[in-house]
Amino acid sequence: MPLWFVRGLRRGVVTTRYPARPDSSSAFLPTPPAFRPRQLTRETADRIVAACPSLALSRQGDELVFDVGACTACGRCAAAAPHAVTSSSEFELASTTRSALVKKIPILGDLR
Repeated sequence: MPLWFVRGLRRGVVTTRYPARPDSSSAFLPTPPAFRPRQLTRETADRIVAACPSLALSRQGDELVFDVGACTACGRCAAAAPHAVTSSSEFELASTTRSALVKKIPILGDLR
């Protein structure tokens, strides 16, 4: 049984001190991807769209559309194209509007 659970039962406190003090376990959380537009080509974009099990990625012309709200941070897109995808290290993703969670990333790799 985790120590924090026992301590919480004993003290009657069941929360962490977040956000005043970030929890150390947050460093190990999976986070959504970040994309490198200059490394993205149409072919690469199509490959990572096909790899996404949650359908959080789609391609519209020369843009990669990323729905952060649908992303499960599985890492399959990064495995499919490690040169174009990296971890964002961002896990605080709350938003007051759904549209704020949809990102359009330009595909610039084909312009070289």
